[in-house]
Amino acid sequence: MDTTDAPLAAEPRAPAAAWRHRIEAAAAGLFFAAMRALPLGLASAAGGALARLIGPHLPISGRARRNLAQALPELAAKERRRVIAAMWDNLGRVAAEYPHLARIDVFAAPGRVAVAGLAHLEAALAAGRQVIMFGGHLGNWELAPLAARQYGLAMTHFYRAANNPLVDRMIARCRGGGDFAPKGAAGSRRAFAALRRGGHLAMLVDQKLNDGIAVPFFGRPAMTAPALALLALHFDCVVLPVRVERRRGARFRLTVHPPLPVPRSGDRAGDVAALMTQVNRTLEAWIRERPEQWFWLHRRWPD
Repeated sequence: MDTTDAPLAAEPRAPAAAWRHRIEAAAAGLFFAAMRALPLGLASAAGGALARLIGPHLPISGRARRNLAQALPELAAKERRRVIAAMWDNLGRVAAEYPHLARIDVFAAPGRVAVAGLAHLEAALAAGRQVIMFGGHLGNWELAPLAARQYGLAMTHFYRAANNPLVDRMIARCRGGGDFAPKGAAGSRRAFAALRRGGHLAMLVDQKLNDGIAVPFFGRPAMTAPALALLALHFDCVVLPVRVERRRGARFRLTVHPPLPVPRSGDRAGDVAALMTQVNRTLEAWIRERPEQWFWLHRRWPD
């Protein structure tokens, strides 16, 4: 088939996408400016109320309803509606908290963030081990990289960039620093290089991939990135689960859990699958406990 005209056919869509990105970025900038003008607690409440009002009526909420019905079929319809409304509340709060993010002192006592389980990280570092931390889109997941930076840990955060590059840059400014490697070939090389020079790695591992390996998640196969297991095995890393929970309002709990055992049977593919099964099982337990704080909008399973 002759494809010489393919680039020309795609050109008219580029200006439309650029304008859409500008409009979205302008709206996000206005929202961030409005939230920045409010105290953190009030901004969080306002963002949550707005998202709770609008979000459940958006078409994308249909995906959340399907995911929730299949993952937690024991929930009554009324409870599923409550979970989805509360999920939107949490997402609105996360968005409204971005302009205040860099000013949160994670380790202040007493403060907005209760930190538990640091001894697990300190034990790994004292033993001279490299660490791979993992979590999911729970609570305000941006607090984990903030905590790593404030702790002074040389950590690269492997993340999925926003679809809109202008908004992605806004979010990066709100973070106030840190080493963030976007998912993809270039980001993978940066993550590998960070571990090779003795650094540490963190990643959110609850998103769907078009490739990867099929690993059980809520009793159904879910395509899961094996990078965490492959890197942990290659660099002999300690694998630490890190959970962020929203306690109430703009107050949180960040917990570093005990390290997962890294299997070393000699069967590399089997070891990777076994470790990623542990990872998904850990995430599933957290989500079952606080389903309203997870991002049910992901296309996590095959349709």
